[in-house]
Amino acid sequence: MNNEELKIIAENLIQTFKIAGEESVNIEKKGLKIKTKSDGSPVTNGDLKVNEIITNKIKELTPNIPIISEETVDIKKKNKFKTFWLIDPIDGTKEYIAGRNEYTLNAGLIINCLPAIGIIGVPKKNQIFYSHGKNNSFLLEKNKHIILNCKKKTPKGEVIALTNHEKPPELILNKLKEFSVTSFRKLSSSYKYCLVATGEYDLYLDKVRANEWDDAAGHAIAENAGAIVTNLENETFKYGKEDYKNPTILIKRSKNLND
Repeated sequence: MNNEELKIIAENLIQTFKIAGEESVNIEKKGLKIKTKSDGSPVTNGDLKVNEIITNKIKELTPNIPIISEETVDIKKKNKFKTFWLIDPIDGTKEYIAGRNEYTLNAGLIINCLPAIGIIGVPKKNQIFYSHGKNNSFLLEKNKHIILNCKKKTPKGEVIALTNHEKPPELILNKLKEFSVTSFRKLSSSYKYCLVATGEYDLYLDKVRANEWDDAAGHAIAENAGAIVTNLENETFKYGKEDYKNPTILIKRSKNLND
C-alpha cells in the first residue's frame, strides 16, 4: 500500500470519527448503559455504538483487511495477522462514564507488523488527530489541519511528563528522575500520544502492558510526528503478537527533551 493510498484511507475516516464522536456524547447525555466484561472492565452502549460506526466504515474502505476490535476480539484465539486494523472504540471508558473529556476513539492500521495509519478522536475537545506515514501527522481542530512535529511547547528548562499513575511505582519514579522530569500528571487514555505529538508534554511512561489496540493509533500519530516510541528499555517493538500484549511504554518527544 503506497503513501497516497494510506492518505486516502485516513482522510476518508475523518468524517466517520466526527459522527462517532458526536454519537458518543449524545449517548452519554441520554444515560449510559454499563456492563462489566469478563476481565472486570466496564463497557457501555456508547463503546458498542462507536465500534459499530467505525468498523462499518473501515470494512467499506478496506474490505480485505481483517479488523481486531477490543469489543469483539476473542482474546483466547492467537493472533496470526501481520496486516490488520486495531480498533479501541472508546479508550478511557472509565473517563467516559465519569463524564470527563479525555476519552478517545481509536483506529490504527498495522502493515507488516508496524503502525501505518492512526486516527484518534477526542470528542469533547472537538479534536481529531490522524496520520498516514512519516512526517504526515495532523490535528484537525476548528476546521484547520495543523501539522504535528513534536516541537517543544513546555517551558525551557522543564521536562513535563504523563504517567498512568497519580502515585507512580518505584520503577516509574526512577525513570522520571532519569529524564530529569520537573512535573507530571496522570493520563490513561491514548490522548497521551497526541499530547506528546503536539509538544505539550515531553514524555509518557507506563509499566503496565497494554493491549495492542490501546496503542496502535497513538503510536502511528506520535511516531509519524517525530516522537520516539519504545518500551522502558528503549527497545522498539512490533504489532501482531499472538496474545495482543504490548510491552511497557515510553514515548519521548525527541532524543533531547530540552530541545
